Amino acid sequence: MSEEETPRDRDQAEPAPRGPRPERVRVTAGPGRSGAPTRGIALPGTPVDDDDAVYARGLQRAQLRLALGTILGFVTVTVTLIAVMTLVPELDEIAVLGVPLSWLLHAFGFYPVIAAFAVLYVRGATRNERRYRALRETE
Repeated sequence: MSEEETPRDRDQAEPAPRGPRPERVRVTAGPGRSGAPTRGIALPGTPVDDDDAVYARGLQRAQLRLALGTILGFVTVTVTLIAVMTLVPELDEIAVLGVPLSWLLHAFGFYPVIAAFAVLYVRGATRNERRYRALRETE
């Protein structure tokens, strides 16, 4: 950029002339691949097995029930832990390495609870999926 040219001058300059546009090309999947079935995805218009739909709905209900139970249990344990820390003032008198026990519980007491509920949820979800697969394979 020269000293006489400013950014304002560049913005007001005429646009460069355009050349001829290239021809548009349609891209396809290639011969023999149109309508190839995809495993695991129900495409619109394809028949769905009623048994598969029933099992899938059952799995969804089981996973939802597990999730709601896990959330309810986690909230209950967390509220109980907070209530204990709030309602038991003696925890402030107990010190570990000079730090009151209630502070340590606030700082580090929730992580084991979170980890325990995460492990329980993963184990439950895995069990539900294993049961679902076993039902589908017995057909």
